[in-house]
Amino acid sequence: MGNMAFTISEVVSYEEEIKKSRFQAIAIPVETEHQIKAYLDQYYDHSTAHQCWAWKIGNQLRFNDDGEPSGTAGRPILATIEGNELTNILVIVNRWFGGIKLGTGGLVRAYGGCAGQCLSRAEKKPLIHKESIHFSCHFNEWSILEYELKQHQTVYTSNFTAEGVIVEADVEIDQIEPLSLKINHVTRGREKLKRIQPQDEQ
Repeated sequence: MGNMAFTISEVVSYEEEIKKSRFQAIAIPVETEHQIKAYLDQYYDHSTAHQCWAWKIGNQLRFNDDGEPSGTAGRPILATIEGNELTNILVIVNRWFGGIKLGTGGLVRAYGGCAGQCLSRAEKKPLIHKESIHFSCHFNEWSILEYELKQHQTVYTSNFTAEGVIVEADVEIDQIEPLSLKINHVTRGREKLKRIQPQDEQ
């Protein structure tokens, strides 16, 4: 894993006025491009003069100047995301024009600064990649596997049936392989760990 990646724990916004223009930054934690599209639609505001944004998910990144001079809005927002060493985040900066031109340097400072103020107010949290999995086991095997899940503070649900226990859990990516081996070992190869496919990707 190496460096711990960080995102923000919840949506945060910040507003300021610069030479009569109103700037509003909104930072949103995201996991997929699909979510980003949905948030850009959700936060679309036709009353703004410009609605600029930047996002980063892992190694993927994009930014948009929305009609501001090239390099004065989206790129400074992205630079702020990277300067804060954040990922899985979308930052939108809205501008309502107040009649005074800021010039390119002024725009860079305004967009980057507003995004920076917004991110400095955000609570940061480590980004942990998890996957939803499920498996079954017999009653007498459950205590060993339950202990294994609890060791890693794994969130799980267990349903007891006539045949045994059906378990669903959100497992950190690097725990999947060891857990899979453990299930295989405890059930003597009878049961396997299965990944649950997210609904929206089918």
